[in-house]
Amino acid sequence: MTSASSAPLAFPGVIRQLRPSDRCRFKEHLLRLDGESRHDRFNGGTSEGFVAAYADRCFGEGATVVAYVEDDHVLGAAELHERPEFEIPTGEIAFSVERDLQHHGLGRRLFRRIIGHAQALGYIQLKVTTHPGNVAMRRLARSFGAHLRFMDGETTGTVVLSPVEESALPIILTSESGEQPVREFA
Repeated sequence: MTSASSAPLAFPGVIRQLRPSDRCRFKEHLLRLDGESRHDRFNGGTSEGFVAAYADRCFGEGATVVAYVEDDHVLGAAELHERPEFEIPTGEIAFSVERDLQHHGLGRRLFRRIIGHAQALGYIQLKVTTHPGNVAMRRLARSFGAHLRFMDGETTGTVVLSPVEESALPIILTSESGEQPVREFA
């Protein structure tokens, strides 16, 4: 993610939240990342074993993963991880886009979607961390209002989320007992 933005592509796939059954697709996506993209995503070098275990942990620990899916393959993803150590509701976000789709607007679309999920979950701020050489990620984070700073060899940023009107959130209908959702509309 180091070159300047090119013209947006028409993406025939769909951006959606991944289901538990998509764990292997997400793992395959992370393993397909070329060396530079993997370095950008994980802020350094990582082994295939680490990446595979990381993908499993994301689903095991309740992270929200929103992804661009085309022909049954995850080609880009945005992750939202809860950071309970902060006093206010805080999430940490991370992004990965396969090389051929970088710099065409997909990261921006994923960022916008993960912000919507974070707002619906009641997060007040999002943290983003990258290495100083990841110019594209720094630029993208700034475009969403992140206040960035360099510290301990990393660039860290905070995106303060605007409150969402209740009418903008998904409507969840419940059964008569009020316990189980029966249908969700977005």
